[in-house]
Amino acid sequence: MKMENYSAVTEFFLVGLSQYPELQLFLFMLCLIMYVIILLGNSLLIIISILDSRLHTPMYFFLGNLSFLDICYTSSSIPPMLIMFRSETKSISFIGCALQMVASLGLGSTECVLLAVMAYDRYVAICNPLRYPIIMNRVLYVHMAAWSWIIGCLNSLVQTVMTMVLPFCGNNVIDHLTCEILALLKLICSDISMNVLIMTVASIVLLVLPLLLIFISYVFILSSILRINSAEGRKKAFSTCSAHLTVVILFYGSALFMYMKPKSKDTKASDEIIGLSYGVITPMLNPIIYSLRNKEVKEAVKKVLSRHLHLWKI
Repeated sequence: MKMENYSAVTEFFLVGLSQYPELQLFLFMLCLIMYVIILLGNSLLIIISILDSRLHTPMYFFLGNLSFLDICYTSSSIPPMLIMFRSETKSISFIGCALQMVASLGLGSTECVLLAVMAYDRYVAICNPLRYPIIMNRVLYVHMAAWSWIIGCLNSLVQTVMTMVLPFCGNNVIDHLTCEILALLKLICSDISMNVLIMTVASIVLLVLPLLLIFISYVFILSSILRINSAEGRKKAFSTCSAHLTVVILFYGSALFMYMKPKSKDTKASDEIIGLSYGVITPMLNPIIYSLRNKEVKEAVKKVLSRHLHLWKI
C-alpha cells in the first residue's frame, strides 16, 4: 500500500467498555467519587507538607511530588473518561489524544523513577542516619526530583511523537478507555519495529532498573533493621519506610498484573476494568496509606484541621 492511500485521521473513538451500556452510569459515578477523593487527599498532603515545618524534609518533599504527580495523572485521564461515559459519540481529537498520551506516559514514567528515588532516601535515612542530613541535602534532593520529571517527560515526548507521526490505516477506533500507546500502535499501518525497540529500552530503563534499585535498597534496609538490638528501635525504623514499601508493592503489583497476565478475548473486559482500577485506585490510596502509616502525617493533619476549626469558630 502507498502512503497516499491512507486517509488523514483527525479524531479517535474510544470504545472501551462501550459494549456494556448498563455499566456506564455506575462507572461514571464511581470514577467521579474516586476522583474527588484523589484531589482532596493528595491536595491535603501537599498543603500539610508545606505548612508544617516538621515535614520540611526530603521524604515529604518527594511525597509532595508524588501527590502532585497523582493529581496531574488522574486529571489527564479521568475527566475525559467521565465525558466518554456520558457521551454518545465517545470521540477525542487527534491533538487531544496526543496530549493525553504525553501526560499519562510521562507521569507514569516519572512515578517509576520517583519511587526509586524515594527508596534511596529511605536507604540513606536508615543505613546512614548520622550522615543523612549531609548526603540528602537540599540541592541533591531537589535535583533528584527534577531529574525524575525530566526523564519521564523526555521518554513520553519521544514515544508520543514517534507514534503520532506514523500513518494510521483509516481505522480510528481505539478499543480502550484512554489514548494508550499500545492501543494506538495497533492502528498503525507502517513498520513499528523502531517504536517497539524504543519502548523496550524505555521499559528496561524506567521499569526494570528502578524496581531493581528499590529491591537492592530494601535488602540493605532490612539488613540494617535486623541489626538493631531493641524491638522498639526496629519498629520505629521499619515504620519510616513501610508506607513507601506499601505504595511500591501496590504500584508495581498492579502494573505487573495488568501487563504480564495472559491476554485473551474472554478477559478483555476484565483487563479494561483492571486498567481503570490501576489508573484510579492507586492514586486514591497513596495519601490514605501515608496518612494511616505515618505518625508525623497524622499529627500534621490534626494540627492543620484543628487550626482551621478554631479560625472557623472565631
